[in-house]
Amino acid sequence: MVRYFASFLVALFLTVSAVPAQQSRAAPSDTSAQQTSVDLLIGVIENEATRTELIDRLRAVGVSDTATLGEEVSATLTQGEAPSEDLSLGRRVALITQAAAEDIAGWTARLSREIARAPEVFDGLSGGEASVLLDALAELALVIASTVAAFFVLRGLGKSLYARMSASARDGGMARAVMLFIMSAVIDGLIVLVAWAAGYVLVILALGEFGQIGIRQTLYLNAFLLVEMAKVAVRLVLSPSATSLRPLPITDRAASYLSSRINLIVGVVGYGQLLIVPIINSNVSYAAGRAVSALIAFVVLTFAIWLVLRNRKIVTEWMLGAHGDDGTRRQGALAYLSRHWHWPVVGYLLAMFVIVLLRPGNAVFQTFLASGQVLVVGLLGFSVAGFLSRAMVRGVMLPAGVSARVPLLQARLNTFVPKMLFALRALIFGLVMLLALNAIGLIDLRAWMVSQFGLRLTGTILSVALVLLVSFGLWLGLTSWVDYRLNPEFGSVATAREKTLLTLLRNAATIALVVITLMFVLSEVGLDIAPLLASAGVLGLAIGFGAQKMVQDIITGIFIQFENAMNVGDVVTVGGVTGTVERLTIRSVSLRDVQGAYHIIPFSSVDMVSNYVKDYGYFVCDMGVAYREDIDEAKQAMLDAFAELKGDPEQANGILDELEWFGVNSFGDSAVMLRARIKCVPGRQWGIGRAYNGVLKTVFDARNIEIPFPHQTIYFGESKDGKTQSVKVDLENQKEGNDPLGGRTALG
Repeated sequence: MVRYFASFLVALFLTVSAVPAQQSRAAPSDTSAQQTSVDLLIGVIENEATRTELIDRLRAVGVSDTATLGEEVSATLTQGEAPSEDLSLGRRVALITQAAAEDIAGWTARLSREIARAPEVFDGLSGGEASVLLDALAELALVIASTVAAFFVLRGLGKSLYARMSASARDGGMARAVMLFIMSAVIDGLIVLVAWAAGYVLVILALGEFGQIGIRQTLYLNAFLLVEMAKVAVRLVLSPSATSLRPLPITDRAASYLSSRINLIVGVVGYGQLLIVPIINSNVSYAAGRAVSALIAFVVLTFAIWLVLRNRKIVTEWMLGAHGDDGTRRQGALAYLSRHWHWPVVGYLLAMFVIVLLRPGNAVFQTFLASGQVLVVGLLGFSVAGFLSRAMVRGVMLPAGVSARVPLLQARLNTFVPKMLFALRALIFGLVMLLALNAIGLIDLRAWMVSQFGLRLTGTILSVALVLLVSFGLWLGLTSWVDYRLNPEFGSVATAREKTLLTLLRNAATIALVVITLMFVLSEVGLDIAPLLASAGVLGLAIGFGAQKMVQDIITGIFIQFENAMNVGDVVTVGGVTGTVERLTIRSVSLRDVQGAYHIIPFSSVDMVSNYVKDYGYFVCDMGVAYREDIDEAKQAMLDAFAELKGDPEQANGILDELEWFGVNSFGDSAVMLRARIKCVPGRQWGIGRAYNGVLKTVFDARNIEIPFPHQTIYFGESKDGKTQSVKVDLENQKEGNDPLGGRTALG
């Protein structure tokens, strides 16, 4: 930058010093040219594009050649081009495409030169690398044998434990499977750590001088720890020894196949880069180490491409299946990608080939490490997504005791938990993509996370998620407690009023919780809720004026609940409609009448509530007897009928007191009305009344007590002398059975 600034000062000096010389040879009228050159110089300095062009020309000329430099600067200033702000759109597009084409051409030329020189990386092989590796292998043979032996012994013990864990996970639920999955990962990691520690103890105590360890032993043991831990991650995802702990939906054979091949690649790359290359670097040369690193990369990439091409059809069938459910071939973008998945993978591996050619040495290991990170992140993300998908399909299974106490809890969890798992799966997919892009260097996730925007966004997401989770937990706990209180099989049986109030509490608390949660979420997002609350107050006032009926409904409903006028299950008359209360809210009551019609009555139209099942009920019996019957005999018959009714066990448990005899209530047109009533359990009075009527009819018939019915007397009238009109009787029709009077003849 200092060199460029010095060049610019030299150019400025030469340009300004050239102006007086030109003035001495020019006419006095050339003062405008001087002004134009100065304006052009100012335009060059102020505009980024022309300033960049000037710097490029200065680079090409060099600071030492001042004469040529002055000519270049003068040529730049005298081109007569206006600043880029005054260029046409076509000119700007042409400059952009020109620069892009030149950059692509330059990059292609450099890439071709690098590829042409790429085979030179293998010139570092001197032929003595094999002997060095054999000497190192002989030196490390005992350490390798001891660590591998300890590892395989512990792995053999662990496999039987994994099998038992798999059986336990198969018989248990999701929570047990997750816990066993974590335990298997911890046990597998401990096995590697124990084998690694055993190798260190052997080297320090038994090999060489006591308490000392060689650099080669250290390299091997560190490589063993890192490589085997990477293999633990692979086994954790594929779980070849534990079917029920495997997060991926693949068969045992496929899991074993993938585990062995991926572990082979991990072992070759890990031990090659962490053990063999450092040994070659220290005992042969760094050029030989780079050549060996490139050779290992070539072998691994060739093997990976062979695996991809060999198993492309099997993976395609696993991803989507060769056929749909109806036997037709699946279509769509996902199906197309599943059938051609191997092409982008092979392209990525070929790009790795190019990187190996152009950037041998540590760059190869870094590239492989980034690819391994992408693979591990992808497998872990896919595994977690598989767990979540299976959990969504399986649903939440609660213990039998919990389901018996709270019957609706499992249904609520299975309604909301799959949606939460779907959102979590989408979040995991986004996180996997970010981690993969960070691993290959396209984004700097750590820098973004520690930036002000990243911290604010992450904090907002976590805060909103916590608010939603806490709100869901509160709502779930409240509704579960209400369900438990309303469950008649556990605890005290809730009364009708408790059922009504608890239902209203659940509804009101749900609405309040939703509103409060929305306010908290908006506040965490960054919105100022104070104006929103003020606006809500004004809006509520406007709604109150515009919806006075609704306000009246709510106020009347509150007082009705305070006065305990009716509850769910009561038989009431409200607004001229009689029926059973099926639903009671803060603004309306819903009734079902005897014909099955469903009525919704707002409380604003209710001026009186008649409740027929409050505390107790009466059946009032108005019995009519003929005027000729004895009242005492009829009373005794009614008492005897009541005694017979109480003898019925099905009716006796609904009768609260003895028959109340009121006596003669009224005189009708054809009957004397006798009144009595029976005190009954609320809601039973109608059934008991119908049963009493049936018994009473039987008793009256047995005692020949007449229950009158309306009679009609036909009067033909009389003349002044007291004679009535004569009536002709059709005896012919009567003999033939066509008697219109039913065998009775009325004569005047």
